[in-house]
Amino acid sequence: MTTIAVVGTGLAGVRAAEALRTEGYGGRLVLVGEETAAPYDRPPLSKQVLLGKSDGQDLALTDEEQRAALDAEWLSGTGATALDPATRTLSLADGRTLPADGVIIATGARARSLPGTSDLRGVHSLRTLDDALRLREDLSRPGRVVVVGGGFIGAEVASSARALGHEVTVVEYERTPLLRQLGQAAAKILCRLHTDHAVRLVTGVSVTGLIGPERVRQVTLSDGRSLPANVVVIGVGAAPNTEWLTGSGISCDNGVLTDEWCRTTAPGVVAAGDVAAYRCRSGRLRIEHWTNARDMPVTAARSLLATMRGQDPTDLPVYDPLPYVWSDQYGVRLQIAGRPGPNDQLELLAGSYEDRFAAVYRRDGAISGALAVDSPREFGRLKRELRSAWATR
Repeated sequence: MTTIAVVGTGLAGVRAAEALRTEGYGGRLVLVGEETAAPYDRPPLSKQVLLGKSDGQDLALTDEEQRAALDAEWLSGTGATALDPATRTLSLADGRTLPADGVIIATGARARSLPGTSDLRGVHSLRTLDDALRLREDLSRPGRVVVVGGGFIGAEVASSARALGHEVTVVEYERTPLLRQLGQAAAKILCRLHTDHAVRLVTGVSVTGLIGPERVRQVTLSDGRSLPANVVVIGVGAAPNTEWLTGSGISCDNGVLTDEWCRTTAPGVVAAGDVAAYRCRSGRLRIEHWTNARDMPVTAARSLLATMRGQDPTDLPVYDPLPYVWSDQYGVRLQIAGRPGPNDQLELLAGSYEDRFAAVYRRDGAISGALAVDSPREFGRLKRELRSAWATR
């Protein structure tokens, strides 16, 4: 009997396992994951969990019936520490080895940290359920919260902390939060979500240190200022979990490098989700959005099975979807599709920038992206139009 090992039990790993079974794989299926908790959905961590509306038990990606249908072995609480690509043998943290005929790498990414902050109480990142529960405990007491990083996670944490009644400051290195993701015009518009809810924005500076002694009390900035803080949340991006592949010969560069069919440089090894930097018509992308972790594993599973069956994976459709992300902040939903550039022109199509709206980005007259705030119907139409343009570009 053949064995396929899926390394990672987050959304990408679970979807990869489901896709293997859907595509007719009937052999041994083993999922390897560091976390002991059953696989769960991550987007609610910065919202429902922090706000006390969920304790995480309702975030499961699979129920008992679905897990039984997978007929998989779950090796939880132990991560992979090495991979021998010649034999596709995994070394595990608990000392075991796992030989496989095929491997799907879905190890995701981890929150980046700031140097010298790990020993101070009150300093948090947000990536796992345990992270969210620890942060929620700290937010249960009155205090001043400083969020370092004004991206989507930082903005959602700021929104939740403000809803809990905290005084909140967001520190962002760029002059405007989300500048690189949304462009200058849209980023300025969305800054008002913070300021309209009495969240202070400190931009164009970096954090140079956190002052304790045991619990954080101040955040020092590159311009010489300092901010009082009882809780600090670091939201400065994520790093792909590829260190365990050092020495394997599998090419990595800000992620596991794959082709359009999710194949790595090692035969019989594919990658999907946050950890994968895949090749596409617009270059090479590593996308940390929920939709990518949901969809990419299907291509990876099909590609791997084609290889194992002696078929040519390049006969399959390439993976080059329309990027899409949403974010819930301050009671409104932001939706973004496409890959707008920083110099693309934003054109309002419906609503008002002062309230809810739908807009498109244009580059050389063509639509390059869509942006909406609390306008799901209009956004759905724009997304369909953009998807058609994306498929034929």
